[in-house]
Amino acid sequence: MTELLQKIHQLNTADIAAPLGFHGDGQHVGLKHKSKDLGWIYSETPAAVAGVFTTNQVQAAPVQLNKVTIKNGELQAIIVNSGNANAVTGNIGLEHAKIMQETTAKVLNIDASLVGVASTGIIGQILPIDKVVAGIHQLNIDGDTNGFAHAIMTTDTQEKSITIQSNIGGHLVTMSGVAKGSGMIHPNMATMLGFITTDVSVTSDLLQQALSDDVETSFNQITIDGDTSTNDMVLVMANGLAGNATITTASEDYDHFKTMLHTVTTALAIDIASDGEGATKLLSVTVNNGHSELDARMVAKKVVGSSLVKTAMFGKDPNWGRIIAAIGASDVTINPNIIDIALNDIPVMTAGAPVEFNQEVMSQSLEQKNIAIAINLHNGAAHGQAWGSDLTYEYVKINALYTT
Repeated sequence: MTELLQKIHQLNTADIAAPLGFHGDGQHVGLKHKSKDLGWIYSETPAAVAGVFTTNQVQAAPVQLNKVTIKNGELQAIIVNSGNANAVTGNIGLEHAKIMQETTAKVLNIDASLVGVASTGIIGQILPIDKVVAGIHQLNIDGDTNGFAHAIMTTDTQEKSITIQSNIGGHLVTMSGVAKGSGMIHPNMATMLGFITTDVSVTSDLLQQALSDDVETSFNQITIDGDTSTNDMVLVMANGLAGNATITTASEDYDHFKTMLHTVTTALAIDIASDGEGATKLLSVTVNNGHSELDARMVAKKVVGSSLVKTAMFGKDPNWGRIIAAIGASDVTINPNIIDIALNDIPVMTAGAPVEFNQEVMSQSLEQKNIAIAINLHNGAAHGQAWGSDLTYEYVKINALYTT
């Protein structure tokens, strides 16, 4: 993968419409007080599509609709609103999702079966569909593509986007991603909205396989607060306009494509983790020498999801006892007498025993925005990572007053 990564170039400017044949827009249509709250992505031709969805048993109307829509393997547009989740709204919610789908199709002069729908915001409130319908008519094909990233935000404090380019089969290919998410972030694709566009030509079956495999080591490895949302999903559209020979089987081109996809999803996952509600720090947990990749990932996620670890990092407290306790509370078989732990490359535990460290140096280190927790299980050769944020007073304030 290292060799393939060297062939990928990240652009300075991220744009969901950067791949050939894609367009987008984002506008304020009155669902929120003043921020942009409705946007779309449009491809000039139908694109292969793949999707992964929330594992919450309570699923919002757009999730239910999209699970059916993408079965045909193609999408040409995605319409997204923020400010209202259209979740737990009964049959009327599903009707409203279909109205969003059908209105978008009519405005773009495409079939409704080629339109995906997504919503994010407050649960349990009826979507003001008249505002949405009027807003869809306000969107432009060649509109404010950067506005799309802002139109999908809720409590996010910053845009989360990336555009990369590489060469596959002798053709320049581009891939862009946009995501939202800062609260209700927890594993198993129940965390966020993510949209990825690319002009690579790849079959929908392989695209789905690549995405399903990838989320296990990217989006499913972030956690903010342990809560699982009703709405969230990742959709990938690949319209093939780059001109490469269609990727149909496992091959060098497929490996290259998967590396590009992982570059995008990992960057978006880290952006989400660093923008957790009220967060002051990004926590990155790396586990080395696990018995299996699954074990390593499980330990990393257990540590980054620990409320006690999160609060310690917020308080700049090198309380590594909370880290080893979280490791021991995982479902992974470990030997605590051989484990090493370091905080920002400063060893705090070696072979299961404490290591003396300079308190002043450690305090200065924990002032940083990025906190790296390194764990060596000495139980194999597998590697795993997870990302999250600290747990702060501001997080409680944001969520205590969310609907008021």
